[in-house]
Amino acid sequence: MIIDYLDGSTPSNIDTDVCIIGAGAAGIAIAHAFVGTSTRICIIESGGLAGERISQKLHEGESVGSPTFDSYHSRMRAFGGSCNLWGGGCVPLNKHDLEQRDWVPDSGWPISYAELAPWYDRVRVFCRIDTHDIVDGAFTTAPSVAPLPLDDATLSNQSFVSAPILFGDAYRNTLEKASNISVLLHANLLELQPREDGASIDHARIGALDGRRGKVSARHFVLACGGIENARLLLLSNSVVPQGLGNQHDLVGRYFMDHPCGNLGKLFTDSPDIVIRPYDQHHGEGRAPLYTKICLSPQVQYARHLLNGRIHAFPVEARLPDGIRALRALRAKRRQPLQDEGAQLSEQMWQAMKHDKASDEPAATTTDSTAKLMLRIGLGVGDIAHAFVRKLRDRTTVVSDYIALTGYFEQAPNPLSRITLGDEHDALGQRRARIDWQLTPIDRRTYREAATLFGDELARSCNGRFEPESWLLDDDAPAKVHGTAHHMGTTRMADDPRHGVVDRHCRVHGIDNLHVAGSSVFPTGGWAFPTLTIVALAQRLADTLQATTSLQR
Repeated sequence: MIIDYLDGSTPSNIDTDVCIIGAGAAGIAIAHAFVGTSTRICIIESGGLAGERISQKLHEGESVGSPTFDSYHSRMRAFGGSCNLWGGGCVPLNKHDLEQRDWVPDSGWPISYAELAPWYDRVRVFCRIDTHDIVDGAFTTAPSVAPLPLDDATLSNQSFVSAPILFGDAYRNTLEKASNISVLLHANLLELQPREDGASIDHARIGALDGRRGKVSARHFVLACGGIENARLLLLSNSVVPQGLGNQHDLVGRYFMDHPCGNLGKLFTDSPDIVIRPYDQHHGEGRAPLYTKICLSPQVQYARHLLNGRIHAFPVEARLPDGIRALRALRAKRRQPLQDEGAQLSEQMWQAMKHDKASDEPAATTTDSTAKLMLRIGLGVGDIAHAFVRKLRDRTTVVSDYIALTGYFEQAPNPLSRITLGDEHDALGQRRARIDWQLTPIDRRTYREAATLFGDELARSCNGRFEPESWLLDDDAPAKVHGTAHHMGTTRMADDPRHGVVDRHCRVHGIDNLHVAGSSVFPTGGWAFPTLTIVALAQRLADTLQATTSLQR
């Protein structure tokens, strides 16, 4: 069932078997694995069923690093978590991503790809992408449009699948009807309260924004609140262990990673469709369409000691014909305004996160009246007809001036890139997160070398010319990159507690009944969208919890 903690008629205190903090992809996947069992599950979710500004403000934090970091727009407090803004991208990490690389300090997972592979296979059903098989970190389905024949020693084509669901929408009804599962909305974790010896958690102190307070007692606890909040909540749980839970070696919050993204340069060619068409995400087929990305090959990563990375090629339109501009403006004017607060907030956050589409063309204006726009469309009917013919020929509707190459990269693990507690307090009286996002020399070198590798190879394929961005030509220039809301690494996985916060089973070192789920446990992140790996590790953790003898009733 789904309960609102703001409803005063609900109990303040709850007793359960497993308490999951966070109803995002990881929390929902774990809870779903227990549907129909005798194990009682309670999910604590800070937000409501949809986004709310009052809850979202709890995500405000302080950015003190370089590049700067937007903590408010890069995550969402609501049932379904940040996957309410998810584009559906599913791709597994590959074996190279999980291996130790001697040129990448602190790289290497304690588990191999072979250990993770069965869980990738299993969660295809949960993510509703089971029409595609996964072998050796790749999908076996052939893309609908053949990708470019690239030099395998430098670049490779790698497929990803777009899942047709949002987890909150897809599994809300199932969790609501499950007799052994309770979802507690508008309930915020204030502290995980350990017993006196600090070796196990006794209960979770929770509170609502209206001042209500209570606790959840459980046998096992799972922290599943994302890469920033998982670290923050462990650090806030300091009444018994002053340095925070799992932080005996000062590792909680360290190694904070994202997938840095930035414009690498411009590709000028008379044949842009050669590059654009094979990677156009409008050509997907079926319930869960498959697309292709251009990536750095494992061979070139090893040969040049680079991090993993990929690019997306965006056609940047030449001067937009007035008829097309007027048609787009009319469409924008006729869109119904979003009245629902959740929809408005989601749209605001989605727009804030859309850094990746390069364009020199200003947005279509909607200040003209409908009558004036209709007149402009009539006068520009030839432009519209020409665009329609181009679309029928499977080309971009407007001729491209150039192709912008945008890169998305793995970030090297860096202990100085970290989440700590700031001096400001939120509406619950809790210290906000301070985000010190830091890059390393290998990150910057990867951007510079990868830009040339991508640009030159694609220029060769279309008989074009690549012009890198100026910041890549100056070793001392700051990297012009931003985050992509893939927060990883702050409670990293390691067999040795001196090197990680959780063990290979995602249990916090030194605490027998506390686990962490989500991408905060990733030691490294490859370039892959993290959601499929998050869900695979969550299902693996659910099996671990189910096998624990203390859960047998």
